[in-house]
Amino acid sequence: MSDIKKRKDEHIEINLNREVSSGLTTGFERYCFLHQALPELNLSEITTETFFLGKRFNTPLLISSMTGVTESGELINQRLAEAANSTGIGMGVGSQRADLEGWNPAKRSRIRQFAPDIPLYANLGAVQLNYGFTIEECRKVVDMIEADALILHLNSLQEALQPEGETNFSGLAEKIEQVCRLIEIPVIVKEVGWGISLQTAKRLAGLGVAAIDVAGAGGTSWSEVEKHRARDESRYRIAAAFKNWGIPTADCISQIREQLSDLPLVASGGMTNGVEIAKSIAIGANLAGIARPFLVAASQSTQAVVDKIEEISSELKITMFTTGVKDIASLAQIKLIIREP
Repeated sequence: MSDIKKRKDEHIEINLNREVSSGLTTGFERYCFLHQALPELNLSEITTETFFLGKRFNTPLLISSMTGVTESGELINQRLAEAANSTGIGMGVGSQRADLEGWNPAKRSRIRQFAPDIPLYANLGAVQLNYGFTIEECRKVVDMIEADALILHLNSLQEALQPEGETNFSGLAEKIEQVCRLIEIPVIVKEVGWGISLQTAKRLAGLGVAAIDVAGAGGTSWSEVEKHRARDESRYRIAAAFKNWGIPTADCISQIREQLSDLPLVASGGMTNGVEIAKSIAIGANLAGIARPFLVAASQSTQAVVDKIEEISSELKITMFTTGVKDIASLAQIKLIIREP
């Protein structure tokens, strides 16, 4: 097993079995809906259908990137893909860097056969563009899973905390712009759990990205994950110092949407239920991404993932019902109450 694949296995094990939560909250607890006791709606007629980057979603929900399509993550991804397909939501795979080792165009991943009808997103670390990867590698990972979009993830803090981290992020904006210009499908740029600031969002929009996944603070902290991978006390303490690092997810969405009104946004980072998804849409997100709850479910069965998706969808519909809105477009117009801290 390569060092990269071994590291990915460690990440899965730590996420499933260790406490890796951020010391920050998502910020959504500061927002609440105005309850409508007489909604004048039939709950059974509420629709959560939406479109994102031209693709239909039954619910504005994305299974966020977790693990690549290597052997170790194959069963997890199969279950996630089967569940996403049966419920009509989207899915992003984890970093496919390791999957490029020994890549053969004739040997595509099987993940698309489990998810023939849904939006499926490929994934590479953006920093790899500074370490020999070109537009050709980007096209390979897209072709590998017959993806509808390419995610380039930004994980500068994680790379800085990894003993094997690749930390040359200089000049990366120009290379992201080149990928956006040359690749044939939309490019989504996402963080991995520390959020994207308004300043960075403006820069990314100028580079031509099709959408941003803010992946803010409040959920899994990859500094905590790397803390558990530390091989000595010094590196453990360094990683532990960043437990409270990042921009809460709600802050990312509200600040970016206020000044970039047309940029498609995904709210992820600590999202766990349909009420939070509804809040994220009301403050400006187009879609919400959830990761760890689905990883836990996928470690059990496909049905466990389906059950979790349906539970979240029900929570979203009930929130819409008791708020008096019948569709996602109407939900996006709701004004939330902001609680004083």
